[in-house]
Amino acid sequence: MKEYRSEAIRNVAVVGHGTSGKTTLVDALAFVSGSSKRHGQVKDGTALTVTSPEEVERGFSISIGCAFAEWRDTKINMIDTPGFLDFQGDALAGLTAADGALITVAAAAGVEVGTERMFREAIARRDPVLFAVTLMDKEHADFDKAYEAIKEKLTAKVVPVEIPIGAGSNFKGIINLFTKKAHLFAAGTKTGEYTETDIPDSEKARFEKYHQEMVEAIAATDDALLERFFGGEEIPGDEEMAAMKQAMKRQELFPLLCCSAQLTWGVRTVLDFLVQLMPSAYDMEEQKAFKGAEGDKTVEIHPNDDGPFTALCFKTMSEPHVGEVTYFRTFSGVVNNGAEVFNATRDGVEKLMHLSIPQGRERIEVPRLFPGDIGCVAKLKNTHTNDTLSTKEHPVRMPQIEFPPPLVTYAVRATLHADEEKLQVGMHKIHDEDPTFETHYDAETHETILSGMGERHVEVAMAKLKRLLNVTAELKTPRIAFRETLTAVAEGQGRHKKQSGGRGQFGDCWVKLRPGPRGKGYEYVDAIKGGVIPRQYIPAVDKGVQEAAARGILAGYPVVDFICECFDGSSHSVDSNEASFKMAGILAFKNIAPKCRPVLLEPLHEVEILTPDHYLGDVMGDISGRRGQIQGSDVIEGVGTKVKCIVPQAELYLYATKLQSMTHGRGTFTHKFYQYELMPHEAAAKVIAEAEKEKKEEAEE
Repeated sequence: MKEYRSEAIRNVAVVGHGTSGKTTLVDALAFVSGSSKRHGQVKDGTALTVTSPEEVERGFSISIGCAFAEWRDTKINMIDTPGFLDFQGDALAGLTAADGALITVAAAAGVEVGTERMFREAIARRDPVLFAVTLMDKEHADFDKAYEAIKEKLTAKVVPVEIPIGAGSNFKGIINLFTKKAHLFAAGTKTGEYTETDIPDSEKARFEKYHQEMVEAIAATDDALLERFFGGEEIPGDEEMAAMKQAMKRQELFPLLCCSAQLTWGVRTVLDFLVQLMPSAYDMEEQKAFKGAEGDKTVEIHPNDDGPFTALCFKTMSEPHVGEVTYFRTFSGVVNNGAEVFNATRDGVEKLMHLSIPQGRERIEVPRLFPGDIGCVAKLKNTHTNDTLSTKEHPVRMPQIEFPPPLVTYAVRATLHADEEKLQVGMHKIHDEDPTFETHYDAETHETILSGMGERHVEVAMAKLKRLLNVTAELKTPRIAFRETLTAVAEGQGRHKKQSGGRGQFGDCWVKLRPGPRGKGYEYVDAIKGGVIPRQYIPAVDKGVQEAAARGILAGYPVVDFICECFDGSSHSVDSNEASFKMAGILAFKNIAPKCRPVLLEPLHEVEILTPDHYLGDVMGDISGRRGQIQGSDVIEGVGTKVKCIVPQAELYLYATKLQSMTHGRGTFTHKFYQYELMPHEAAAKVIAEAEKEKKEEAEE
């Protein structure tokens, strides 16, 4: 394997909507370049970056796949990313590790929701972007229509740099607008070979139109070129290419290519443009990192061979018979096989044994990696996604990948009680691989909770658990952490007396319970006068009331936001003790609380929904149907409308699925806890009835 220095490395994230041809294109780029010996197919699970049984079974990418193509003395590292939004965390990780994005647009389907999402992400990261209209050989393929959709929905700065000759079953070549030559393909071509000819007469009018458009767009980004253009001078292709690259870097232009990856037609020119237009690590701005474990100051990271080693781990994956494999992007310094490096995120030393570069399922061991390259290593002791590897002498932490918060939540338990521990271990392993999958134990509801980006995301995670650990799990709606509170004032006695020979137990207290301010919790007032309850026993009454309140009145949920005033009582010189007065406090609460008109409180969440204006009415109507209160809305230029609302948590179960259905995948939302509020009577009655039913079933068991 040839060694490549930073200036000869291109890191490209291949992103786009699901089924737009990303994986097939990555496979074809590696095969046509000669870096891969087989041209595989997604449908039969042989494509280069289809690596897991879950991907083979479902026929789409679930996690990042890494591969490379060697072309014109350049190594192109390609990060194949999932297209469906349930797995967008890996797509964001891929963009973080890359220096530019190749966005695929299916020639028949055009711009879809995944295309929009990934383009916005690339723009936000200031990444250069190349578009590729893929699947040009498929039925209903239409390059012009796809081009217009990109202009209309994404950016008016898109510029074709090649155009197809024919489409669908008539697709037979492309025209390179820089070289002004046609590339004609023949049936049976294995690695994208073509015959270069003059532009056919039938295509000259289209060529002139698109070529003029390209030259004008390029000239408009450079004052010197613009002056020459208006002076009637013809600008050489190599100068146009150089100006295009600079305009791409500034996000002033977005070149558009076309190809059929399955046939390998047009793939060679895609490789050419990746080498010529995509930046190397040297072409990009320096990276920022935090120095020291506490991040006390910011330092610049440069892609220098003699700089201190710095790398970001952007993905970890478990492989059978291998263990955990860590994928990382180097930013500074040369790292050698077997080197000891420092995990600055977790403050530990790791040894990089069998340092490799990934090529789909395979890993090719290398003696060293230069800045800007992508590598992988197996069996690190304690290194996970988002960790920074550096040196102990110069410890730094790279900015972490910002993964989106999970959107759907389930309660989960192992089908077999004996598998519960394996289930917990397995879910934490999945989280280490994919931080958008989260799990925790809710001590209040006594449930293990898991969260993911969507139903499909969780389904795949459960399939992994079954395959890796032979654990099956049951998913159900998680319990809501309701609260109870008091709405009236009442007072009464709690008296505990027990005599069974010898020293007895005696505790007696009078308390008043009344509602407190919402959100203030519990307050205890000591109003004892004259020592009727000895000072040392008064806190025991408080403990007893709190213990009883935690068990609830109506449905077993904690009672909150009330004031307990202990104002009278009595004691016995021999039989009174702390335990007796605690019991008296418990009895007092049980006697008095039902008289205080207890009610249920439910948690409300503050929700922000971003939706295209076309679906705004449906979204707002649905929120009203979920007992939601619209707080306002803001228009986001070029994106849609952000709706702010307050919605009961119980009404948000699987809302992500509903929102995607209503908005055809274009709506997004975030939510966070807001406050507890009084629950409507009908809804509260259902919760109380369900609690009584569960209590009865437990008693029968």
